[in-house]
Amino acid sequence: MTVTTPTDDLAEIRYTTGISIIVPTYQEVDNIPHILARLDKLRQDYNLTLEVIFSDDNSQDGSAEAVAASGFDWAKILVRTKDRGLSPAVIEGFEAAQYPILVCMDCDLSHPPERIPQMILGLNSGQQFVIGSRYVPGASTDDDWGFLRWLNSIIATMLARPLTKVKDPMSGFFIMRKADFDTVKELNPVGYKIALELIVKCGFQNVGEVPIHFSDRVYGESKLSFKEQLKYIQHLRRLYLHRFANAMYLAQFLVVGASGVAVNLIMLSILLAMGLPDAVCLAGGIGVSVITNFLLNRRFTFSYAKDGNIGKQFVGFVGASAVGACVNFAVSYALRNSIFEGSGSGLYLSALCGIAAGMIFNYLGNRYIVFRKTHIRR
Repeated sequence: MTVTTPTDDLAEIRYTTGISIIVPTYQEVDNIPHILARLDKLRQDYNLTLEVIFSDDNSQDGSAEAVAASGFDWAKILVRTKDRGLSPAVIEGFEAAQYPILVCMDCDLSHPPERIPQMILGLNSGQQFVIGSRYVPGASTDDDWGFLRWLNSIIATMLARPLTKVKDPMSGFFIMRKADFDTVKELNPVGYKIALELIVKCGFQNVGEVPIHFSDRVYGESKLSFKEQLKYIQHLRRLYLHRFANAMYLAQFLVVGASGVAVNLIMLSILLAMGLPDAVCLAGGIGVSVITNFLLNRRFTFSYAKDGNIGKQFVGFVGASAVGACVNFAVSYALRNSIFEGSGSGLYLSALCGIAAGMIFNYLGNRYIVFRKTHIRR
């Protein structure tokens, strides 16, 4: 991945065909006049053709009136009453944009609009996506960032590192081409990290980072909460599944399988303590573990299929498990009587190979037959 900082020759910015700046908002009425004033200065300094779309989550705080009172015919507000949240707001704003260059930035003035020209240069030089970054040379943040805030940002960035080598994938300040956005077939971000979603789903490799000074908000209150941070973890899981689909599904399938062993043994112990016959105890442990494995795989491993017919899926799951058991036995028996014949540990080695073969068969059967995925277009 190429990460560069564009040069500072800004003459060609005047020839940019048009820019759509999307500003997701919720109760940011105090900030709207200030950000519009700075964007208007930018527009005049570079003779830019632009529009500003405030994608607002039905704030009902006077935001719509503030945009109208600005008198700028290039500024409008899109009031959203459904699917509220920062990422859906950005997506809806991008869909409504009319110009070929898309910019996303916060309304609280933490992102300096004056860096947009450098970001445009990044696109003009061939980069696919350009971020206003806090973590490249020349960048800075306000001095009152506490240790916990820094730690939270660093951990979040490290968790995203397998998905992108960008130094600041958490940034909400970025620019891209609308033509690239329009090619994405499926966007389903959770929380507020829409830039990371777009980098992964668009398959961007050439991502630039322009240093910015990140300022703390002056007006209004931060929308970042512990709930949003938990959503980020959920979002990361979705992106890992998108990027490393089979490896992630297999890992989750194995974890659920391991949990089934624990459930089996616990249930076996409970039934034995009740004084039931051994055969009943063994059958009970197996039966309960099969049910829990099915429910966990349906809810977590193959969560995209959780709205399917549960009865049909359960029958398929039991069938795949039964065939997998047959594969397990056949492989174990064949190896014991061929490759591992005469070996003192041959039976155990054969059994391990059989377990692996049966597990792989179970995974493939569940992944591609029982919980078959259907693609959803945006």
